[in-house]
Amino acid sequence: MLPVISGGHAAYQNSFLSEFLNFYPDPFSLSKDTWEIIIEFWHLDLSLTDQLMADRYSKHGPEPRLPSSMLRSYLLSIKFKITSITRWVALLKENPLYAILSGFSFGDTPGIGTFYDFFSRMWDSGSNNFSPKERFPKPKVKKGKKKGDKTPADTESISSRLLPFLKRHPITPNHAFSLIFRLYKQQFLMRSVSCGLIDDKHLSLAGDGTPVRTSSLLRSKRLCDCRERGISDCHCKRRFSQPDTNSGWDSSRECYFNGYHLFMFVASDSHSDLPVFPLLERASRHDMLSFLHSFFTMKSYLPQFRIEKLLLDSAMDAISVYGYCKENAISPFIDLKKTNNGNYKYKDTFTIDPDGVPRCKMGLRMHHDGHEPNKNRCKFRCPKADRKRGCYCENPCSPAKYGRTVHTQLKDNPRMFNIPPRDSKEWDKEYDRRTSVERSNKRQKQDYKLEDGRHRSTKMWYCRLYGIMMCQHLDAWEMPPVKTFQNAIQAA
Repeated sequence: MLPVISGGHAAYQNSFLSEFLNFYPDPFSLSKDTWEIIIEFWHLDLSLTDQLMADRYSKHGPEPRLPSSMLRSYLLSIKFKITSITRWVALLKENPLYAILSGFSFGDTPGIGTFYDFFSRMWDSGSNNFSPKERFPKPKVKKGKKKGDKTPADTESISSRLLPFLKRHPITPNHAFSLIFRLYKQQFLMRSVSCGLIDDKHLSLAGDGTPVRTSSLLRSKRLCDCRERGISDCHCKRRFSQPDTNSGWDSSRECYFNGYHLFMFVASDSHSDLPVFPLLERASRHDMLSFLHSFFTMKSYLPQFRIEKLLLDSAMDAISVYGYCKENAISPFIDLKKTNNGNYKYKDTFTIDPDGVPRCKMGLRMHHDGHEPNKNRCKFRCPKADRKRGCYCENPCSPAKYGRTVHTQLKDNPRMFNIPPRDSKEWDKEYDRRTSVERSNKRQKQDYKLEDGRHRSTKMWYCRLYGIMMCQHLDAWEMPPVKTFQNAIQAA
């Protein structure tokens, strides 16, 4: 039968309060860290979950657990860093606080199968993975040529071919994780927007990829008889237990890994490095491929978000990306690749430095003298001139008293010439915020133990990933002090 919804979040608070005081007549004996989690979940309204998931239950059969209580309990397990569902089910039976804070009565808590059934109801697919389990094995990707280098790839060619294709064929928001995203968006992301933590009308977005290790080996079973015929290294189809994962190169640790390549977008101007949208790609995918696929997928799920700034690392340094940003009024803050920079000749044989600053004919870097956004150009003046003395160069290259000026046009080379220019403090200050996505990824992988899930399906990895993102938003919301809340509980 359908879940029986009675009272919403207020009913949960009343039930928790009555049972909490029964089991903990001296609530002040609990630690401050525990009280902070109690306060967060006391104010976390998940009643919308019951409405969004009502059609996932049959009208016949026994009465199911409330979806809001199941989701709250799962988030609570993530908060307490319990990575095993089996272990969490046992703790619900042993610890009254875990049970009543989830929304269950102590002694009447769900089992392991109930949790996995709940995860299946959130997943919009009959399969637990995107790819079929039977597929051909893929060769290992090449590792970086130098220390710290990523997998070699022709990013210019990739972006010039894939970006126009994604523009012509928009991605539709009907993935298997669509309901999980709706639960996250309507109850967490949009609440952070309404609290002023994220500005969805003037969004500054930082993106980066990070490896997610899911296993030490790629588990597969041969379907052919090549081994019996003496062929040990065949390329026939095999049955993989995790078909959406493969091997990739981890440039930061200088080693191969098996799992996913997580590409994450974060609101870089939020004080808490709040995540906006993730996508789990194959581990072998280059950052450029993951970025383009994730970016256009995000746009299909969040069409109302207006992106004004895009902060990316050098893996996304390609002319096509700059051109797209210009077409859509997005200011790109992208680090330049270490190769093929400098020695760029501009008007009147002026040489352009790697950061887009021209050098005069004496070989000196010219001084930045403002920019004109309306004309899409930046102004540079003679390094041996000022407004009081004029040009005091021994060999002036212009008869003007003010000295030689050069205007770099954005249309001439959008990769080299930016507004604001790369040598300005404004550019440095904005680009420094790109580390927000790295801090967010660190919280997910180290603080919330993302890689400790030990799951075998993409369904469960998405459930865990979005659960962690929900907890990140919950951490950022303003909550009353512990003492104030304790006094209110005591008065009640």
